[in-house]
Amino acid sequence: MIDIDIDVWNKKLREKNPIEIAKWALKLSNNKIVTTSFGKYSSVLLSTISKLENDIRVVWCDTLYNEPSTYEHANNLIEKYKLNILKYQSLLSKEEIDATIGLPSLEDDNHDIFSETVKLEPFRRALKEQNPDIWFTNIRVRQTEYRDKKDILSFSKDGILKVSPFYFWSDEDLDDYIVENQLEKNVDYFDPIKALLNRECGIHFQ
Repeated sequence: MIDIDIDVWNKKLREKNPIEIAKWALKLSNNKIVTTSFGKYSSVLLSTISKLENDIRVVWCDTLYNEPSTYEHANNLIEKYKLNILKYQSLLSKEEIDATIGLPSLEDDNHDIFSETVKLEPFRRALKEQNPDIWFTNIRVRQTEYRDKKDILSFSKDGILKVSPFYFWSDEDLDDYIVENQLEKNVDYFDPIKALLNRECGIHFQ
């Protein structure tokens, strides 16, 4: 467990750029992960972290229900940055999920079961098996009400230090960064767990 005063460090890091934040955090422990869904702006965090530490563990909880373009995007980034990818999936096959739970809407009583099966259980399993001290994420302010209450640094329920180098960046900031650095953007990303842009998928409640 990383023992720091995150209130103090959040104030200090507020004036730093994402690369400076990442460099600072990477020095805190050798036991760290990056999580990704290979979503819209995934290339921003993955390109940044992989350039600083190219063998860092990258945890991907694949829901099995991504768009074909997302799997293509994932393969492109994994190859481009030689990512040390650790893929976690449901213990049920997609065929079993389709036959027993289906792909429910938010209003469907099965949606919570679906979320637990395809994303939350695999993610808890990933955290338990990887047991990191530091968890790099790409959450940002203004994404959801829950994330608005976070900061660059926060602690998970299990005491993992979560680091979000781009926390205060807007979509416009990231769009400009992508253009300037010739990065890829996953414009067709859709998360069946969140369904709505301003809804939490659940993993950041861990």
